Amino acid sequence: MTLIMGVVNVTPDSFSDGGRYVDADAAVAHGLLLRAQGADILDVGGESTRPGAERVSPEIEQARVLPVVQALADAGVVVSIDTMNATTAALAVAAGARIVNDVSGGMADPEMLAAVGSTDADVVLQHWRGHSADMYAGAVYDDVVAEVAGELAARVEAAAAAGIDPARVIVDPGIGFGKRGAQNWQTLRGLDRFVAAGRRVLVGTSRKRFLTDALPGDAVDVSEARRDLATAVTSVLAAQAGVWAVRVHDVVATRDALVVAERWAGPRDRTGQED
Repeated sequence: MTLIMGVVNVTPDSFSDGGRYVDADAAVAHGLLLRAQGADILDVGGESTRPGAERVSPEIEQARVLPVVQALADAGVVVSIDTMNATTAALAVAAGARIVNDVSGGMADPEMLAAVGSTDADVVLQHWRGHSADMYAGAVYDDVVAEVAGELAARVEAAAAAGIDPARVIVDPGIGFGKRGAQNWQTLRGLDRFVAAGRRVLVGTSRKRFLTDALPGDAVDVSEARRDLATAVTSVLAAQAGVWAVRVHDVVATRDALVVAERWAGPRDRTGQED
């Protein structure tokens, strides 16, 4: 079954839940709740990557995330650190993180791939065409699926050159990053191509603007519950395409949707009864 990566934003300005869990104790409690609800992995981040977000210093990022990573890892949680900074990645792995999730695919910090290569952590390399402040400047494609696939393959090669075994690499097509509405849908329809390349694939659609734009009514007024329902639908479709994991804010809705879809597709014997 496709794994669920729960989002733990230790930030004041993330697009969906910024400020709710900026306190370390609140973030840890939220992470433990997500695990109890069915999250297989918790992705802890201390810097918002929403469109237009300003960068924060590694020192501020580390002050936010390291106590949370340490506490969750000590509690037996599989922790992913969501960072573009090599120093943060190294410190988080030392604190117990087992995955480094770099939304820039190792491009924002030239030391990132070497830093990960010196650890035994897995790494998520996401498709990326620039920082949040101007991420849409690069949203120009002739064939978005082919170009994203090619650029991800180049990042996998760069990771291998830095000493990272390809078996440790997870790829993410970067839904919402450097892609406008229709380009996101085109990328999702091409998930089978990314899966067929042989790497584990992570997909994150959770509460993103392209989902709300697709729903009836004013996108500004689309409730969180409706966004989570739309996220759960895309998560099921991504799972059916063979992705390794989906990254979500609402673990319960996604877990329930994945369980129901799995039951629907479950094996049956010749009498039509479920095995």
